[in-house]
Amino acid sequence: MLRETFGYEAFRGGQAEVIEAVLAGRDCVAVMPTGAGKSVTFQVPARVLGGTTLVVSPLISLMQDQVGALRRRGFAATFVSSALEADERARRLAEMAQGRYELVYAAPEGLEGVTAEALRSADVRLIAIDEAHCISQWGHDFRPSFRRLAGLRGRFPRAPVLAVTASATPLVVRDIARQLVLRDPHLHVASFFRANLRLSCVEKPPREHVREAVTRVVLAHEGQTGIVYCLSRRSADLMAAHLEREGVAALAYHAGLSPAERTEVQAAFSAGRARVVTATVAFGMGIDKADVRFVVHRDLPAGIESYYQEIGRGGRDGDPAECVMLYSWADVRVHDAQARGLPPSSRRAARRRARDAYRLARSRSCRHRSVSAYFGERLPSCRTSCDVCLPALVRAGRGPPAGRATC
Repeated sequence: MLRETFGYEAFRGGQAEVIEAVLAGRDCVAVMPTGAGKSVTFQVPARVLGGTTLVVSPLISLMQDQVGALRRRGFAATFVSSALEADERARRLAEMAQGRYELVYAAPEGLEGVTAEALRSADVRLIAIDEAHCISQWGHDFRPSFRRLAGLRGRFPRAPVLAVTASATPLVVRDIARQLVLRDPHLHVASFFRANLRLSCVEKPPREHVREAVTRVVLAHEGQTGIVYCLSRRSADLMAAHLEREGVAALAYHAGLSPAERTEVQAAFSAGRARVVTATVAFGMGIDKADVRFVVHRDLPAGIESYYQEIGRGGRDGDPAECVMLYSWADVRVHDAQARGLPPSSRRAARRRARDAYRLARSRSCRHRSVSAYFGERLPSCRTSCDVCLPALVRAGRGPPAGRATC
């Protein structure tokens, strides 16, 4: 199936193990890094099991991309969302009820009402929850809408549930299993070490020089694509405008744009019309671009989980990618301010995550070892893939070998 339908000669690490568990009817939690091929773990079983596989995904763009790719491979696949015209949505729901689709993608918010009725009439044989960390209040991207998924077990008691995510601590994994009412789930946790990602953390220069520091990294990767993550919409807009003045094709992406504008930015980046996207954390989850050569955090990320997710968008083809984080204690205070409107427990968790990220940035221990330890994995020092183990990576104004850049 893998060779004939997907064109791959062999499974990547962990894929076969997870697929075998699902085909045996077991619930499963799979923690696999970005680029490890999580989608294959439910797309292959969808064809083998027959019937309908329900895939719950948080992003319309991700659903659209995966459905388009599946159709090109000969799958009967569709997605349902509130963005569809009423007539088109009704048509897809009717075809779902008739069992015409092998895979149906839906957002958690959409699994009510007429969609639930259509699914009840379909022969659902597998339920896959993508970005499953969103269901856990201990996760970095908790979304209350994901709590609605707890009822799926009761609605489809015979269908195994596969929860997949790129980043989850042991506490989050246990919470995922509890929230989804998984039965004796098989657990697969891949290594969090990606040697091709060159990690460095640099204390921010004075505020008026931050854009120039980011620009030096971008210009050192001439002709290559990258992502610059920013804490605010305003920072993303200003950073994109600054790069444009420097001759770099750059676009901003954030929640302040209309859905059509965000879709256009994603399309421009995927097609190479935009070399750099300056973005808030809203960008990246639905992008399947293998050749991102650098990921820059203009500001301290919201936590180590967020950091790992975001750097994971670099180097998905296995070639080197540079990941540079600029940080300051002032960024921690901004994260605290952004968390003020949250419930007390969520606010405390957000404060803790920001401080964990700050400690990572300040630490003089191997970056990869520290990140992996946060997720419960014990590793030796990377030796060559971070600024602590290879200090020349972050000496200001001096570029390291093999074309890699620094601030």
